[in-house]
Amino acid sequence: MKVLVLNTPFMKMYSRASRSPAVTKSSTLYYPYWLAYAVGVLEDNGFDVKFIDAPAMDLDHDQVYEIAQEFKPELTVLDTTTGSINNDVATASKIKDLTGSKTVMVGTHASATAEETINISEKVDAVAVAEYDYTVRDLAIAIRDNTDITKVKGLWVRVDGNINNNGRRNYIKNLDELPFASRVYKKHFDRETIDRFFYGESLHPVMTILSGRGCPHQCAFCVYPQTMTGHQYRYRSVTNFVDELEYINKEFPYVKEIFVEDDTLTVHKDRAVDIANEIMRRGLKITWSANSRADIDLETLEAIGKSGCRLLCVGFESGDQRVLDNMQKKIKVDNIYDFVSNAKKAKVLIHGCFLVGNPGESKESLQKTLDMALKINPDTAQFYPIMIYPGTKAYDWAARKGYITKDSYDQWLTKDGLHNSVVSTPDVSWDELVVWCDEARRKFYLRPSYVFSKLKQGIKEPKEFGRLLRGGTTLLKFIFRGSLPEKKAA
Repeated sequence: MKVLVLNTPFMKMYSRASRSPAVTKSSTLYYPYWLAYAVGVLEDNGFDVKFIDAPAMDLDHDQVYEIAQEFKPELTVLDTTTGSINNDVATASKIKDLTGSKTVMVGTHASATAEETINISEKVDAVAVAEYDYTVRDLAIAIRDNTDITKVKGLWVRVDGNINNNGRRNYIKNLDELPFASRVYKKHFDRETIDRFFYGESLHPVMTILSGRGCPHQCAFCVYPQTMTGHQYRYRSVTNFVDELEYINKEFPYVKEIFVEDDTLTVHKDRAVDIANEIMRRGLKITWSANSRADIDLETLEAIGKSGCRLLCVGFESGDQRVLDNMQKKIKVDNIYDFVSNAKKAKVLIHGCFLVGNPGESKESLQKTLDMALKINPDTAQFYPIMIYPGTKAYDWAARKGYITKDSYDQWLTKDGLHNSVVSTPDVSWDELVVWCDEARRKFYLRPSYVFSKLKQGIKEPKEFGRLLRGGTTLLKFIFRGSLPEKKAA
């Protein structure tokens, strides 16, 4: 049986698997790693899968429709995001018209709004809720064997015009059962496609995998734990994970960095150290990076740094303690300064993320955030307005308060696909947040001291030069133009 798995066509360079999906200012394009795991599971169960990443393969709708007609799938799996949901459902409907395929929507938005999503179009046959690797597998088996799809847990399904909620599926306990995402990439993506995946903070080419799923922290805005993976950190064994690092090192000699996309790899510091020790025990010469919180100590930073950890991506979010508390970050501003100091001692680079517009945000707290960003001076930084998504506590807060200013999911993005904001509070409006982010970006990146340090870094470390040039060239367009051309920065 044939299954088409589709990172749905939308805007050019639309980074759908990002935590805040958009066309990014640094030309970042995420790997479709959630889809990749599902593809691997389907193939392990004997299905003939065509895996298409339309943004990475630079395919438009008509090209994807042509591929679908030629392939003739019996099931099509389509990824969704909030800003693209109307496009995603329209794409599913067209493929169903052309091929007769069953359609199932997956991903953060569909998971959070399953009943709403399946009711957008009668041509959506099913919606998978939360972690969908085994849900899609079981749906495919039911279609192949002509058995009752209402028995497949984790789905909302349409049967004879009626919609049925099949109930939740338990999260996968043993993640070692899952195939390597990198094996899926190797089978389905050529070198040209892999070159298109780009992370502004990472060496290029980069490859993305997971060592675990879920996050115990309760940050109100964070979309994956609240819609897809839950608040328990489930993780692969150290041996299984490092086996994949070794596989990538052997099979993709041109890949210069491996990014570990767990929400927080360093949740268990002992495990992070165990991973580092296993990498060194095997003598692997790799460069890797990961997401972290600003709460790990110097000893842990030094251990992972010695194993090849080049960079940690860290959500600092705000320089105002009251705002951090309101978003349930559960971290102290003083911890942030200590962490950055220790990271510099351990020679681990930091990509800092600053998210504005959270509960309690004001012009004064915005200034504190910018002051902190300039003072801690991470290697790279991103400033973006809060992007609330259905299924998150941040979305519920904004909806309850009447702070959502837009009436269509299409407006979650600008006309160019950039991050927008749909939240206006009595203290800060949505367009003030967008303009503030533009201005903060200018003040951070156009400092003479910063520009000089990057030139020095590129000369001293030639491996860094490529990502600095590519990311910087794209970023400069938006630094001078801004996200809202009709608005002038204050």
